[in-house]
Amino acid sequence: MIHIVVSGAPMGKERVRFQRATGRAYTPERTLNYEARMAAAGQAVMAGRPLLDGPVRLDVMAFVSIPQSKPKRWKAAALRGDIRPTSKPDGDNMLKAISDGLNLVVWTDDSQIVDARVRKFYSDQPRVEIIVQPEPTDGIFA
Repeated sequence: MIHIVVSGAPMGKERVRFQRATGRAYTPERTLNYEARMAAAGQAVMAGRPLLDGPVRLDVMAFVSIPQSKPKRWKAAALRGDIRPTSKPDGDNMLKAISDGLNLVVWTDDSQIVDARVRKFYSDQPRVEIIVQPEPTDGIFA
């Protein structure tokens, strides 16, 4: 099992942008920086271990900041997990940023991800926690 923690606000992958003058497509700098932070955290955890080369399973837990405007009772309920975030970032966009950021760091290619779960929680310590496990190859129907 590989456990990666990236502190700071969770972020989803932003859409590719286009320059009108040149017609070139580019990835926004915020996304590139976030993916680089993801890669650095992955490298620190991998510490020279070989890349995973088979099917993998991801469990992503995104901890987002509690809005300051909410009353104390609401904040307490959010910290207990009674209230869960339904705002951005979207789970699928977070998964894309994570999977692209960890390419060639934890696994060879994000196409190896065969099972993924994204959960969002409120926290007073924003972060993303990722658990990566090799997927058993004995098959579902065995």
